[in-house]
Amino acid sequence: MTGCSSLRSGNVLVIKGKSRNFRSVKMVASAKAAVPTVTDQAAAMQLSQCAKNLATSLAELRTASQKAHEACGPMEIDSALNTVQTLKNELQDAKMAAVDGQLKPLPGETLEKCTQDLGSTSKAVGSSMAQLLTCAAQGNEHYTGVAARETAQALKTLAQAARGVAASTTDPVAAHAMLDSARDVMEGSAMLIQEAKQALAVPGDADSQQRLAQVAKAVSHSLNNCVNCLPGQKDVDVALKSIGESSKKLLVDSLPPSSKSFQEAQSELNQAAADLNQSAGEVVHATRGQSGELAAASGKFSDDFDEFLDAGIEMAGQAQTKEDQIQVIGNLKSISMASSKLLLAAKSLSVDPGAPNAKNLLAAAARAVTESINQLITLCTQQAPGQKECDNALRELETVKGMLDNPNEPVSDLSYFDCIESVMENSKVLGESMAGISQNAKTGDLLVFGECVGVASKALCGLTEAAAQAAYLVGISDPNSQAGQQGLVDPIQFARANQAIQMACQNLVDPASSPSQVLSAATIVAKHTSALCNACRIASSKTANPIAKRHFVQSAKEVANSTANLVKTIKALDGDFSEENRNKCRIATAPLIEAVENLTAFASNPEFVSIPAQISTEGSRAQEPILVSAKTMLESSSLLIKTARSLAINPKDPPTWSVLAGHSHTVSDSIKSLITSIRDKAPGQRECDFSIDGINKCIRDIEQASLAAVSQSLATRDDISVEALQEQLTSVVQEIGHLIDPIATAARGEAAQLGHKVTQLASYFEPLVLAAVGVASKTLNHQQQMTVLDQSKTLAESALQILYAAKEGGGNPKASHTHDAITEAAQLMKEAVDDIMVTLNEAASEVGMVGGMVDLIAEAMTKLDEGTPPDPKGTFVDYQTTVVKYSKAIAVTAQEMMTKSVTNPEELGGLASQMTNDYGHLALQGRMAAATAEPEEIGFQIRTRVQELGHGCIFLVQKAGALQICPTDSYTKKELIECARAVTEKVSLVLSALQAGNKGTQACITAASAVSGIIADLDTTIMFATAGTLNAENNESFADHRENILKTAKALVEDTKLLVSGAASSQDKLAQAAQSSANTITQLAEVVKLGAASLGSDDPETQVVLINAIKDVAKALSDLIGATKGAASKPADDPSMYQLKGAAKVMVTNVTSLLKTVKAVEDEATRGTRALEATIEYIKQELTVFQSSEVPEKTSSPEESIRMTKGITMATAKAVAAGNSCRQEDVIATANLSRKAVADMLTACKQASYHPDVSKEVRERALRFGTECTLGYLELLEHVLLILQKATPELKHQLASFSKRVASAVTELIQSAEAMKGTEWVDPEDPTVIAETELLGAAASIEAAAKKLEQLKPRAKPKQADETLDFEEQILEAAKSIAAATSALVKSASAAQRELVAQGKVGAIPANAADDGQWSQGLISAARMVAAATSNLCEAANASVQGHASEEKLISSAKQVAASTAQLLVACKVKADHDSEAMRRLQAAGNAVKRASDNLVRAAQKAAFGKAEDDDVVVKTKFVGGIAQIIAAQEEMLKKERELEEARKKLAQIRQQQYKFLPTELREDEG
Repeated sequence: MTGCSSLRSGNVLVIKGKSRNFRSVKMVASAKAAVPTVTDQAAAMQLSQCAKNLATSLAELRTASQKAHEACGPMEIDSALNTVQTLKNELQDAKMAAVDGQLKPLPGETLEKCTQDLGSTSKAVGSSMAQLLTCAAQGNEHYTGVAARETAQALKTLAQAARGVAASTTDPVAAHAMLDSARDVMEGSAMLIQEAKQALAVPGDADSQQRLAQVAKAVSHSLNNCVNCLPGQKDVDVALKSIGESSKKLLVDSLPPSSKSFQEAQSELNQAAADLNQSAGEVVHATRGQSGELAAASGKFSDDFDEFLDAGIEMAGQAQTKEDQIQVIGNLKSISMASSKLLLAAKSLSVDPGAPNAKNLLAAAARAVTESINQLITLCTQQAPGQKECDNALRELETVKGMLDNPNEPVSDLSYFDCIESVMENSKVLGESMAGISQNAKTGDLLVFGECVGVASKALCGLTEAAAQAAYLVGISDPNSQAGQQGLVDPIQFARANQAIQMACQNLVDPASSPSQVLSAATIVAKHTSALCNACRIASSKTANPIAKRHFVQSAKEVANSTANLVKTIKALDGDFSEENRNKCRIATAPLIEAVENLTAFASNPEFVSIPAQISTEGSRAQEPILVSAKTMLESSSLLIKTARSLAINPKDPPTWSVLAGHSHTVSDSIKSLITSIRDKAPGQRECDFSIDGINKCIRDIEQASLAAVSQSLATRDDISVEALQEQLTSVVQEIGHLIDPIATAARGEAAQLGHKVTQLASYFEPLVLAAVGVASKTLNHQQQMTVLDQSKTLAESALQILYAAKEGGGNPKASHTHDAITEAAQLMKEAVDDIMVTLNEAASEVGMVGGMVDLIAEAMTKLDEGTPPDPKGTFVDYQTTVVKYSKAIAVTAQEMMTKSVTNPEELGGLASQMTNDYGHLALQGRMAAATAEPEEIGFQIRTRVQELGHGCIFLVQKAGALQICPTDSYTKKELIECARAVTEKVSLVLSALQAGNKGTQACITAASAVSGIIADLDTTIMFATAGTLNAENNESFADHRENILKTAKALVEDTKLLVSGAASSQDKLAQAAQSSANTITQLAEVVKLGAASLGSDDPETQVVLINAIKDVAKALSDLIGATKGAASKPADDPSMYQLKGAAKVMVTNVTSLLKTVKAVEDEATRGTRALEATIEYIKQELTVFQSSEVPEKTSSPEESIRMTKGITMATAKAVAAGNSCRQEDVIATANLSRKAVADMLTACKQASYHPDVSKEVRERALRFGTECTLGYLELLEHVLLILQKATPELKHQLASFSKRVASAVTELIQSAEAMKGTEWVDPEDPTVIAETELLGAAASIEAAAKKLEQLKPRAKPKQADETLDFEEQILEAAKSIAAATSALVKSASAAQRELVAQGKVGAIPANAADDGQWSQGLISAARMVAAATSNLCEAANASVQGHASEEKLISSAKQVAASTAQLLVACKVKADHDSEAMRRLQAAGNAVKRASDNLVRAAQKAAFGKAEDDDVVVKTKFVGGIAQIIAAQEEMLKKERELEEARKKLAQIRQQQYKFLPTELREDEG
């Protein structure tokens, strides 16, 4: 017993831990989010460490709690029962203490607090009991235990609150009543849990279910009594009872005749209506005060209601006809119901003021009272036209005024932008109706006047509602306000639907309802029940609580069924409005109302509801302009209506008209002010502006730091370590990453959240800059410094982009044109975060810092259990496959870490980072796998195992970091190896959990892997057979193996049938079928290989045919297993089922083909034919795969595709030869070759087509011609098969036409592949490509020379004549223009060369090696000459300008450029079309070069000539000296003449030698 009780107490402890787990997780997240914003370094580090420790402890607690839950689960019902019995005894003790006057409140307990606690807890108790009933009815022991535990926890809080109320109250009678009623609740709850336990023993037993329902009703009654014992509640109950008693007066068959005049009755009714309306307002006001205020207000309300009812009955007595009387009584009944609802709503709010939407429901109930009073007044009173409309409008305005008092809750579903639209529309309507009021009062058209007043009243109510909602949204959008959190369900929606359905049902059964009202009511019922069922469906899919999931589904069914029954009775009623049908309708409404009320009660569970927003003082201030404008509008509108009312009676009163004009002006101004205030306070806009300014400043700071880093002057931060800075930077980047999606969501449609999110984002950038600059300042490597700063700047710029996009979107769901920009900015920012995180992790792992990685793993583990997973986009199988992939990757990394710990410890950081990333993906996919696993216990097991693996990964990563810091520590190495082994073991546990979830699917994956191995083995065997080395070990014949092959093949067919049927049956059967088929195909492959070997290596082609046949079967089985895996557990009409049927058909075809091949192998006359048939079937299957839309796993180049077409050409030739010879050996060889050639061609074609650089049109063209080529080849093979069966000369003659079709398709296919190349793909051996490369190379060298010229400056020299001064400038300009012109020329030559090759005028085959290289390659060598000449020219220009060369050398170089250009033009002219575009461009470029060269020559000659003229000769005056001077001059002249002659001869020789090698065309042209 001791062990059992300790287990139970441990279970309770675990339960408490689990119930607070979610809050603790939020606390960890909040602490981490706060760390970057803490300026005190020590405090920030302390907070960060504490958050990490808490996260680790939570993860360990979660694991421990799951283990404890597995151990203690069955005892939960007994534990809950014991808890409730203990509570009952404690309440008994409290009662005795109260009798003795010894019951005292505990510290902190007050009457108000305990009252509120009891009120709110009563809902939780009711909701958990509803869950308990559902689980017990379904017979689920595990979840019934959980529900019993939750009920016990809620009852404990209730008992404490009840004791507190009894101890705090001064009335002993009330205290005793409270304790007695609470004890009754405990007693009834104990009976309920006991009955639930017994119901589990006999699930589905009608008697036990009935007893359970009765006990539940008794507990619900006790719970209501307990709540009614609260102070003030009894008084409200008395008032409700009083209203009920008074309303019985309306049930009499005939009313007594009225004793008063019509005017008296009307006056009394008007006065009573005003009093009742005022009392309703007082009840609403009293709910915000003390409990005594509500008691007084509800008492006064019931008295006023009694008076109003008497006045109404008196008025009904005045009615002239029975129909009028029935109508008045009907309206009085509506007022009675509305009044009861008002008191119930007031009672509910006073019990639990924090209940969501309670205030709105109370306000709506008060408005319903006013509206029903107005309807009665309109019906009964006979005033001057327009008067009652004014009175009704004033009452309505008085009721809605309360909305503006304290708008801290939403009053409608309108978004901020809907509010603006609503204000605009209603202001327009109000403007028109105010003009109508004034106009019609003036003209005396009082009927229209009354209508205008009604319209104005409705518009003012709409304006007030929109203003209140806008004020609420503005208030919660202030960053200092606490944003609310979305709950599992919207209780407001459930409460509104409940109210609407009840009202509609009341109208349905009302005898006074017309057929149109009945249909309208039916429409309302259908609309709201549909919305409720849909909300239940969404809630059941979102909640992680399995009990709640079941309850929502069950409740939706009950609502749907009762609605269906009600609709049947409505149809009958619509056909015949008899009393019997109306009664049936009344009976049918009861189950619906009960089902909806139960669902609404369940949905109000605090666990499901949203957390309301808390509006800050700043938020309230932001609301004020809107509220003041709206209140001014209402007040001035009320005064305007009162003034209009008096004008309607006396339109000739000028002072009143001026008052009306004044009020009208005030209303207009206040509406303008309202619109301006709402627009100015657009949520998030101001915060976006502040955030943009802040981030711009941060970007400037980063830029300053970058400049400092470039100039090596970045000041180092000495107040903090680099490790702490890196941790800070990592932390802040992670938090920024977490905010990206919330900001994008808010910017697209949640305006109220936008300000909070952008402010939070901006607050992180200052810490980001400080940390990034700090890390950079402590980084020695300049490249790493710049990387950190640049990536931080990129992140800040991407944040700026998302803020601009968010500001423009503004949270307006209708601004769809901004949504793409928001999504794009969010994606860019995510990429920026990923980049900087990779850099930081790499830097951290290099020095053994693994804290960031540990955090990431812990965060991934936390997300496994966090809230509700998103809607699955795949099946369990899809997630299982991904989890297996990442699990195996982690196991491989763990093994590598074991190895590297000994050999290269410095590489452990990268491996640890890889493991962290893999675990992040694994946790994400594991969460989805657990969510989609069935039964739910398997999902729970998967989650647990993935979390345990996370703990293992954390320990391993920590050891890796420790070993990097101290690589020689042998003890740490040993620990790391142990941790790596533990990770490997935990991976195997994850895999086993997955296999338990889907044994069949896992078996399919294993079987598919085995079959892939068999296919690879058969490929190897084919290689041996082709090489002629496949021999039998013994002297055995094929006949020894034939029977074995046939028998095994038949067994495989049976396995195939089981496999196909297994997809629709259980996982166990599917697993058996998959394993069996894998074993059978293994045996079949072995026996076929032995059979092929027995044929002997003398006949390799037949061996290949046989092995190909079994390979076809293996491939078909692999496809079938894949299709079975995809179709497992899918419905019969799912597309995957059709794929499965198709795969099964192919499998049967291939097995049949194998059997035929086996039978034909020994028959030499038919085996060739059989091989050809098998090949045709194989090619058809390959073509089907080729035509499917499945994208290939890898891509290849177009060259590969072109190369594979050679195989088709060879196979076509072989096929034609085999068709002509009709020899079986040739046919077998053709069959084997065809199979490989076609398969290779199709694979290469598809892979090349799906290359990312290939356009869609080119891809479609290539795939089309690949298909045509295959179809043409198939026709050829089928024709050969026809010839083999019946050879005739005519049929053989037709072979040529079939082969031509194949050749034509191959040509088209090659052209498609050429088109795939585009401009990027080239064949480096193609002469055209060589030509183009040379020409472009020449152009590049010329451009380089031109750039060199541009950098030249004339040398500095003493001032001489002006002409010589600008000569060097002239040289440079001329040389530059020549360089530019030759560059254009060579590019034009490149285009011309391409055109010549395309026209076939220049061959693609290189010229004879014996020819001179200058002319053998056409334009190429000419272009080289142009490039060389231009280069010489630039050198000469350079030398000339620097004063190292003569002008003659410059002139010679320029002439050489002109000559080589002429040769280039001649070389092209010979073959090209004179009218072609390329030739025209070439000619123009050539002329430009010639012009530029001439300009340079002229400039140089002019300079030389000027130089000759300007250089004065100094003649010696002495005779001897003069003679000597003349002799020297003559000697120099003769010497120069001889040199000139020699140079001319040399030039002639060079030209003669060149002329010998000119092409004949050029010689003729020159001739």
